[in-house]
Amino acid sequence: MNITAEALKASKCLDKVVRVTQCIKTNNFNTNYNLYLKQENLQITGSFKIRGAYYKISKLTSQEKKLGVICASAGNHAQGVAYACNSLNIKATIVMPINAPLSKISATEKYGATVVLYGDNFDEAYEHAKKIQSETSAIFVEPFNDLDVIAGQATIAVEILNQIDDVDVILVPIGGGGLASGVSAYVKSINPQIKIIGVEARNVNSMQRSISEDKIICMQNVSSIADGISVKKPGNITFEYCKEYLDGIISVDEEEITSAILRCIEKEKSVIEAAGAVTLAAAMYHAHDFEGKNVVCILSGGNIDVTMISKIIDRGLVKTGRKLSIGTLIKDTPGQLKLLIDLLSTLKCNIISITHDRSDIKSTPGNCYVEINLETSNQQHINKILKELENLNFTIFYN
Repeated sequence: MNITAEALKASKCLDKVVRVTQCIKTNNFNTNYNLYLKQENLQITGSFKIRGAYYKISKLTSQEKKLGVICASAGNHAQGVAYACNSLNIKATIVMPINAPLSKISATEKYGATVVLYGDNFDEAYEHAKKIQSETSAIFVEPFNDLDVIAGQATIAVEILNQIDDVDVILVPIGGGGLASGVSAYVKSINPQIKIIGVEARNVNSMQRSISEDKIICMQNVSSIADGISVKKPGNITFEYCKEYLDGIISVDEEEITSAILRCIEKEKSVIEAAGAVTLAAAMYHAHDFEGKNVVCILSGGNIDVTMISKIIDRGLVKTGRKLSIGTLIKDTPGQLKLLIDLLSTLKCNIISITHDRSDIKSTPGNCYVEINLETSNQQHINKILKELENLNFTIFYN
């Protein structure tokens, strides 16, 4: 398949279906280059997945449509398939992991699909969906390892090149590799000088390892806050595309991802899920790689479970030096706690909570253990607080 020609066909097909999401320039991340955010988190169904899913399903024959559609997904592909099937009046069955976010399950059901919960991760759900497909003869819609799906995802690249002149680098998330395959194949056919860099969660870097070893690697354990890209192994099609067209792959850790989510909420007033935040994390923590360039981050989705937001924000605050949790010992005599509080006040940190516990195992004869949660300004502020406490001979326990 000629992905370039097929991507342009897909763009016409999707013209009245998906949003042409904005690609905005931002100055909120203190980068030494021009940073643009492609806001697929504001796409219909909350992610880019609607593009590939709808295009694939729209090409089914009348007979295939009568058989119904089945797929496996951690959440975003599920919503894309369910939306497409609802629009085209096709029966849809979606297999999702048992621990899939409730918000993604509910959204999928809202579009009229039947949701089957199975397995602890995407790969287990995928195998179960294949089993159901063999029993029902429904049409299986691959989440990434399909040329039509890849062509649909490539429409993001069509939009980016129409929106931004002189693009130097595009950062694209990688799970199974469908988005990275489509974007890289299309862009390289138009302008080979543009660098396409894939970004994975470090805990689930199956594509990076596969390309490094020149064979498809299946990871045994996958655990990341970025559930949308937690895929044990890339597809055989996407592996070949990424190996040929990507200029490199960056992996980012869990703290960097949560920090990116927090910064996007705080500075851009925009919510992104962890899988969509990996590119922004790469932009923030690998800025030296892009000095003087025009860089586009694809924020691939915004379907974050609200129950996770507080946890993510908390981790992001710690990563960016906005929160400090420590323990220390004070003399078990009247007035000592007040002296500690007064000291912290002079250091201009806000006390979120403080616990005074004589029975804690860390307490020693004549001393009492105190646990403190502080709101701080940045890492430099934290360093100043810790140095002052140490200068005054406070023993520090890190929580």
